[in-house]
Amino acid sequence: MFADDTELIDRIAVALMQRRERIGTAESCTGGLIAAACTSLAGSSQWFERGVVSYSNEAKAELLGVPKGLIALHGAVSAEVAEHMARGLLAHAPIDWALSVTGIAGPTGGSEAKPVGTVWLALVHAGRPAQVWREHFSGDRRAVRAQTVTAGLTALCEALEDKDG
Repeated sequence: MFADDTELIDRIAVALMQRRERIGTAESCTGGLIAAACTSLAGSSQWFERGVVSYSNEAKAELLGVPKGLIALHGAVSAEVAEHMARGLLAHAPIDWALSVTGIAGPTGGSEAKPVGTVWLALVHAGRPAQVWREHFSGDRRAVRAQTVTAGLTALCEALEDKDG
């Protein structure tokens, strides 16, 4: 876990326990780092259900139900795939929240349309519209992955602490 994320994890844990809700993650470019950050806190089994690392397109399809045609049409790094990853996890796991990430951490794999550092994130709750957004992070592979973890955890924390939610 990254030191800057410790306070976020504490706040997420408190909010989820107060709500009596659970979360799961569906991760590609971070390779499970968000799940690792969540489970670094003792007692996280009370609010963290599972993490799925779906690095390959096949895993996205098999484990999360992302249609292969959708991946072929939009690419694995897209809003559509990020949302389907989160919705697929939400549909198949006993959770209230699903956070997904898919991106290009580098140093290779980027293109003019999707440069290294491009990341799509999705946060889905059964009772709310999906939040899906694009980020572009700079730095080396480690930096892109760290920034992705922080962005996902920040969005989750903000959604949980939203007084209207």
